[in-house]
Amino acid sequence: MSEKFSRHAANEAAMTSPRTSSRRMWLKQMTATACGCGMVGSGLMNANTLLGEEPMQVPMPTTPQEALDLLYHGNERFSRGQSMAAHRDLDRVKAVARKQSPFAAFLGCADSRVPIEIVFDQGFGDLFVTRIAGNIASSENIGSLEFGAQILGSKVIYVLGHSACGAVTATMEGREVPGQISGLFQYIRPAVKAAKGDVEVAVRENVKNQAMLIAESSPVISRLVQKKELIVAGGVYDLQSGVVTPVEMSF
Repeated sequence: MSEKFSRHAANEAAMTSPRTSSRRMWLKQMTATACGCGMVGSGLMNANTLLGEEPMQVPMPTTPQEALDLLYHGNERFSRGQSMAAHRDLDRVKAVARKQSPFAAFLGCADSRVPIEIVFDQGFGDLFVTRIAGNIASSENIGSLEFGAQILGSKVIYVLGHSACGAVTATMEGREVPGQISGLFQYIRPAVKAAKGDVEVAVRENVKNQAMLIAESSPVISRLVQKKELIVAGGVYDLQSGVVTPVEMSF
């Protein structure tokens, strides 16, 4: 028997062995369970993908609330150590090379410990992300978010702050800083003033303030919100637990 034939026979035997068959059945059962829990979304890898088969098509969210739920389901998986890490392979890279349709747009902090796609268990082409220290809603960042919502069709604009934010802490301390770092402070000071010395309160207030600024200063965004085609929301990521806690908005 030739070496080539022997390897082929061994591969065939492995694919039909009880152990392999059991693994395939387990993967498909796990996918079915996830579907039953309402966890299917653009960030969920299925059993066929894990088995090297043709991946099934997962529908994108059709409403802002569905999009928001998809984000929170993704963070729940991530924070529990159950990330599916879908849409992160070369096939996905090629699939979105000609066109992007991100279902959510983000304004996040530039902190290296808060990679937004990973935190929400999403992949290439799922999120439209702009990041800056302190997650501040400058006119340039608002313009980017307008592009995500109006042109690309994102159904959620999400402001993501995080615990122990250095930009918020620096604003609160009020010390002299080099270069243009102090240019961030004017956006964060209202939150610091409202927090009365509590950094974590200031982080939450800053998320609320930036979200309000986005929603109220942009005619493009406010129009989409009024038409119920867009939600502006926000939350705080905990550096220790990996959990994103929603921040209640007052607008």
